Amino acid sequence: VQLQASGGGSVQAGGSLRLSCTASERTFRNNMAWFRQVPGKERRFVAGINWRGGSIYYADSVKGRFTISRDNAKNTLYLQMNSLKPEDTAVYYCAAGPRIASNDGRSYYSDPRTVNFWGQGTQVTVSS
Repeated sequence: VQLQASGGGSVQAGGSLRLSCTASERTFRNNMAWFRQVPGKERRFVAGINWRGGSIYYADSVKGRFTISRDNAKNTLYLQMNSLKPEDTAVYYCAAGPRIASNDGRSYYSDPRTVNFWGQGTQVTVSS
């Protein structure tokens, strides 16, 4: 298994969760990201971080509420999710190697087809 995600669960609106994703050292030497997916919809970019952690990118929908980070010594990626909303309910996937782009330098996105490796997904459910 290349990527192993954990930390999902159920929480009320306004609450917090922290997701973790461990990877092999080789897999982790990449841009890393979190995506999420709800049934019937395409997988959507949430947040990304480059190898050294100096460049961080967020989708507009989570900016100011979610924080992505990585610990290269532990080959672990994190997503701290605060002020959770019911619309954050989804299966969250960690991803290695995505290409992250922007049209205006402020809003970021990533095509799931650019991802090299996917984690198995962890469910996050936010109730109102």
